[in-house]
Amino acid sequence: MAKPLPRNAELADQLDLLADLSEILDEESFKVIAYRRAAARIRESPLPVAELALEGKAKELPGIGRTIENKVVEVVNVGEMEALTRRRQRVPAGVVDFLRLPGVGPKTAARFWTQLGITSLPSLKAAADDGRLRELPGMGARSEEKILKALEAGVGEQDEPRRLLGTALPAVRRVAAELEAHPASTAVSEAGSARRRRETVRDLDLIATSSDAAALIAAFCDGKWVAEVIARGDTKATVVGHDGLRFDLRVVPPECYGNVLQHFTGSKDHNIALREEAQRRGLSISEYGVTTVETGEVVTHESEDELYAYLGYGPIAAELREGTHEIAAARERALPELVELADLRGEMHCHSTWSADGKNTIEEMARAAKARGYRFMCLTDHSHYLRDGRLEAQWEEIAAVNALVKPFRVLRGIEANIRADGSLDVSDDLLVQLDWVVASLHTSFDRSPTERILGAIDNPHVDCIGHLTGRRLLKREGAAVDVERVVERAAETGTALEINSQADRLDMRDTHARLAGEAGVRIPITTDAHSLGALDYSELGIAQARRAWLTKEQVLNTRLWREIEKLRA
Repeated sequence: MAKPLPRNAELADQLDLLADLSEILDEESFKVIAYRRAAARIRESPLPVAELALEGKAKELPGIGRTIENKVVEVVNVGEMEALTRRRQRVPAGVVDFLRLPGVGPKTAARFWTQLGITSLPSLKAAADDGRLRELPGMGARSEEKILKALEAGVGEQDEPRRLLGTALPAVRRVAAELEAHPASTAVSEAGSARRRRETVRDLDLIATSSDAAALIAAFCDGKWVAEVIARGDTKATVVGHDGLRFDLRVVPPECYGNVLQHFTGSKDHNIALREEAQRRGLSISEYGVTTVETGEVVTHESEDELYAYLGYGPIAAELREGTHEIAAARERALPELVELADLRGEMHCHSTWSADGKNTIEEMARAAKARGYRFMCLTDHSHYLRDGRLEAQWEEIAAVNALVKPFRVLRGIEANIRADGSLDVSDDLLVQLDWVVASLHTSFDRSPTERILGAIDNPHVDCIGHLTGRRLLKREGAAVDVERVVERAAETGTALEINSQADRLDMRDTHARLAGEAGVRIPITTDAHSLGALDYSELGIAQARRAWLTKEQVLNTRLWREIEKLRA
């Protein structure tokens, strides 16, 4: 029996580890970046990269060159990339474990090893207990305390992996589209936490109706994107894709499609509340229908709206189904009309090549935003790249671009850093000349984050606070910001608090955004785009806003710039 080819996740894990070890060994940064980029591309690919590499076709994928393709072939042939094997021999295994600790990257892990001789988690805990970590450059008492707390909490015990919504959503949509195109398909919908647009997800659920359930199940299990079939029945199947995502498909009769879709969309809290309300009226709800307990009569529904109407509710958007009073509001027909992606009129936080990490020119970003139907774009490049006259030079380029793309308009903005001492790294003399000023925490998240943000809000030239807590989903907890105080001050001063739509930020989180919206704070949905493709993140931000019960009126950039300008004044 032929040996199974390595999955994409395994290949990506080896490349990520190769990047970590290379950085620990202080090797060339361009190699580290190339390994990480290739790992991300492989992990997200729906195609079997090992198979493509053996055919010499992997290098045709974005971010995968001949060198990476050869490394993939090595994994197929010997089980591990030779470059990874060599580096494993040079770095103690325990040093890699340090990377799971908060605030510890490869360079810090290397210092623990080379400067303190620490090569395991137990020895690291002993050093933290003795106060030796804080003696290293860049390590203070607070950093040492955070590491010690993580070690005491058992860091290293890995939970079941979750994936970003930004990764999972395109994948589940692709599979749903394939199923919808099948001749036996009648209707297909995503379900579960992805349909509710949770920030991170585990399994991806699909509900379908079909004229031939067995044929649709076969198409699902036999797809080229499938790496493994976990379970397969007449109407249900579970598979794992080459991207490591797990998909569950249920094919149901059309007469109960609405019942099943509602049940498997959830959430658990929403469904419990729905059942408890029904029980008080002598009804029993399950995925199969609504039963009148006294008579045993079962009623099924082809759509969710029909089900909710039968139970006495108005339609409930999937994003709201979290058990947060949406059922009571639906009974009173008091749910808000949620903001839609098509409501956005402009982008209010994005970058160009004037930021070192920006990938596209001002003109390219402007034309891409205009092609989306936007009327304006606030260009907010990072302030530390705009020193020594570069900001004024950027203004000249903005003026030239505006002449090319009118009536679309590029506004002069900036993303200023809130320093550790609470000051901004841009003078008021410059800030006053700008159309839009975003102030953000980028460093020292453990040093009085709330007071620093409040200080920025009190600056009359600051229009918006960017990515409120600075979190990175699945990587870094956000700063311990007193959100209630920040929302209160933002409402008083008219300062906006953005929903940053980057897939690994979605900051503000939904509960914070709902609090801000209820307080009357202006909330722009921004992408923080550093490239043309990242402008698509707006869909994730809209989903976050809908989960926060926000309406078009509460989202700032559903307005034209002339209206925003009046509010700003």
